[in-house]
Amino acid sequence: MDLDLRKYLEKNHDKLRWKERIQIADDIIYALSRIHKELAVHRDIHSGNILFSQFDQKFYIGDLGFCGPADKPLDSTYGNLPYIAPEVISGKETTFASDIYSIGILMWEISSGKSPFVDLDHDWDLAVKIINGERPKIIPGTPLEYKELIKQCWDADPTKRPKISDLKNKIKEIKNEFNNNSNISMILTEFDKKTSIATNYTTSSRLFTSKVYKFENLPEPRNGFEEEQEVLLSKPCNFNIPNNIDDFKKSVYFKPSNKTISKLSNIFE
Repeated sequence: MDLDLRKYLEKNHDKLRWKERIQIADDIIYALSRIHKELAVHRDIHSGNILFSQFDQKFYIGDLGFCGPADKPLDSTYGNLPYIAPEVISGKETTFASDIYSIGILMWEISSGKSPFVDLDHDWDLAVKIINGERPKIIPGTPLEYKELIKQCWDADPTKRPKISDLKNKIKEIKNEFNNNSNISMILTEFDKKTSIATNYTTSSRLFTSKVYKFENLPEPRNGFEEEQEVLLSKPCNFNIPNNIDDFKKSVYFKPSNKTISKLSNIFE
């Protein structure tokens, strides 16, 4: 293998079009599907162990030292912190779903050309941010279906993340739609030409270093405030308009729950 994904992006980020970015994601998802097919969890997916082969121009998942059966969890939390699923950070075992979370972060990295949380130390503060739903900001111009797939993969609730088979099928659909639809191809190619991805590279070894973490007194994982807002504002309000004005005065046309009132207060403060 010639170089890892991080070094590949450092070298080629300004040359890559969305077609190539989607293909990279497809390669990695396919590689993970082969691991999950063997009922194994990788446990340590990050851009430092995604390897590019010049021979066939494809990406593979390397560093299988911590890969093991899904029903035999490790005693400690091991990995590269920005890629570790929030439930694993909080002390739960690694699962197929925690690998999917790491894929979501990688998909963002492929789209942005940047390392996740590159300016932050890999410490308790970052762990709390991740558990409280903070995620890297998706760059403007990201294809909508690709963006939605990222958000599904890094959902705080592991049961809401796609299974590897569904993820593999979906990325294939996105790739085929892009390849077969000349309008999409032309629009995104034009966007690629006009947009320069602001990449913040660093030589810090922490980007490539996986280690053992043990955090205590962490809250339960949750999605970020933006996602909660979307759910809240998308819910229909239960109201009616009576014909008689007296009935209108007596009626309750909107009766929010205490939880909704609390969330609305947070939005408008």
